[in-house]
Amino acid sequence: MGYATSQQLARYHQLYQNIEVTFTKEVIRTTGLIPQQVFLKSLGGQWPCVINSTSLVGAKVIAGIKSGVYEKIQQGVASVSLRFSFLNMEKNEPFSFFVAAKVTGMTPYAGSPDLILINLAFTQRAPDDLIERLGTLLEANVNSTKRREERIIVTPDALRKLGIAQKETIVFIQGIPRRCILRDVSFSGAKVIMVGIATFLNEKEVVLRIDFEDPRNAVGIKGKIVRTEDVEGRRDLVALAIRYDEGEVPMAYKMHINNFISQQRKTVEGDRDEEPSQKQAAAKGAPAAAKGNGDGTEEKKEAPNGSAPAPDVPDQPKETPAAEA
Repeated sequence: MGYATSQQLARYHQLYQNIEVTFTKEVIRTTGLIPQQVFLKSLGGQWPCVINSTSLVGAKVIAGIKSGVYEKIQQGVASVSLRFSFLNMEKNEPFSFFVAAKVTGMTPYAGSPDLILINLAFTQRAPDDLIERLGTLLEANVNSTKRREERIIVTPDALRKLGIAQKETIVFIQGIPRRCILRDVSFSGAKVIMVGIATFLNEKEVVLRIDFEDPRNAVGIKGKIVRTEDVEGRRDLVALAIRYDEGEVPMAYKMHINNFISQQRKTVEGDRDEEPSQKQAAAKGAPAAAKGNGDGTEEKKEAPNGSAPAPDVPDQPKETPAAEA
């Protein structure tokens, strides 16, 4: 986080300001929210609360009936500040900020006599840090549907931009771990290469393990082998096309794929911006600056069954259950 431009932030705010994000365990983990450091502040006091959901224009928080904030609101106090606290993944340290808000309503939470749900409307523009965190999360969800079939060929450069630790990984086929190599990935699936016979692998249920860096995290994605392909020049190898179970794709995985696609978009937009200046320089007789190829642009044009030599696949590990995938 922390690398969004002002144009990106304005775009996130315009597109997603009214969309509420419910803070499930996965969303808390993905955004780095620190629930223990979230508070409502009013008239010099602050009280712990739980963020139920938030957008860029308001939030819903859960507080106790016996907390001081409930008493303040009952007395007519409407102006509060909501304290957010997130973990900075790069520095591994927390950072916090307050958002001024007004109370627009209270209702019992889930029928509990001890808890209330407080509706808040922000009275100022959401801070950039909140816009970026919610914006990238929502953009990843949107793109996971809109660009679900856009494949990314796994080259060394793509590995670095995706934040994947290495292309060598493990796929659990009906609970049995098999070593494989990532060939391409997308929001909706992946292609891997491994030692095996296609006839015995088609239509099998799998869990694909992918290790990410920054932050270090391993995800297991459930799916199914929907197609097998021969690997040119290697009869002992087979390429497996895996289709993920749509409801089983981790949010962290979507975020990494979306970050890569966003980088590619910035590169393309940057190249377009360069063209007018190059034409102008050429018209004046001055040598135009050399234009880069654009990071990753060639990767997307590469055929999934390119003519590059097939990689060596390591020996298979001993058969063990996939319970920890």
